[in-house]
Amino acid sequence: MAAIASPPLLLRLGRAHSRWSHSPIPAVFSKPSSRRIFFGFGASVLDQLGRMTSVGNRFSTASARPRQDVSPVEQVLKNVEWPEVFPFKAEDFSRFDESSDSLFYSEPRFVTHIDDPAIAALTRYYSEVFPPSNTPGVSLLDLCSSWVSHYPPGYKQDRIVGMGMNEEELKRNPILTEYIVQDLNENPKLPFADDSFDVITNVVSVDYLTKPIEVFKEMQRILKPGGLAIMSFSNRLFWTKAISIWTSTGDVDHAWIVGAYFHYAGGFEPPVAVDISPNPGRSDPMYLVYSRKKLNTV
Repeated sequence: MAAIASPPLLLRLGRAHSRWSHSPIPAVFSKPSSRRIFFGFGASVLDQLGRMTSVGNRFSTASARPRQDVSPVEQVLKNVEWPEVFPFKAEDFSRFDESSDSLFYSEPRFVTHIDDPAIAALTRYYSEVFPPSNTPGVSLLDLCSSWVSHYPPGYKQDRIVGMGMNEEELKRNPILTEYIVQDLNENPKLPFADDSFDVITNVVSVDYLTKPIEVFKEMQRILKPGGLAIMSFSNRLFWTKAISIWTSTGDVDHAWIVGAYFHYAGGFEPPVAVDISPNPGRSDPMYLVYSRKKLNTV
């Protein structure tokens, strides 16, 4: 099994996280089905930290409990004091299954990895933030794409690129104008010119990146100034292929981790976490962390 993050990592995370505290996130397990592949998440890193550094009944890592009507995921990237250096270690990006990703994804999977309400929530969000359909000069990139991107129905631009691991899946994606098969864990270099895209999306796949900073630096490079990057995730995943720091932590921590990728890649505005879960506790949760490329990156 993937190891729980070591105490030094937890301490570094604790010094870096926002002023909000978190309630424990319970472990949940589900049998895989034809639509819901597999998921699991552990206790919150920040909650573990709180237990480790508690003094009496008060935690030294936070000054206030979150408001009951506000998602802790949306609070975790507020008022962050980031460490000077990237707080994760190489082992945090190890996986239970280190075999070839190309082999793992060689057979197409024409399934969805989140349930219908979560898909609908993500599509609604996209419809609110994407450039209008058929806007001249607009280009989008869907990283870790497959046979469906969950873009709004009928959405079109002159250029919508999909990059994924299985060609048969990418061929079936009706939203794409072109596609590229590439393993980002083997080659995180994105084959596009600087300032190429207005929007980059990634759906429930950021947890599989073993070289996230390299990928996020490339995203920053190929986004146009002011361009938008949206990383969405739930609690469903191929557990054996997800990185250790992800499988050993909970939803709130996942937002912090993705926010850290944006921050340490450089050249992005402060990241923002959004909870778009349509039916908390009754259907799949849906979260996203987004940021924009700074207008002036000199």
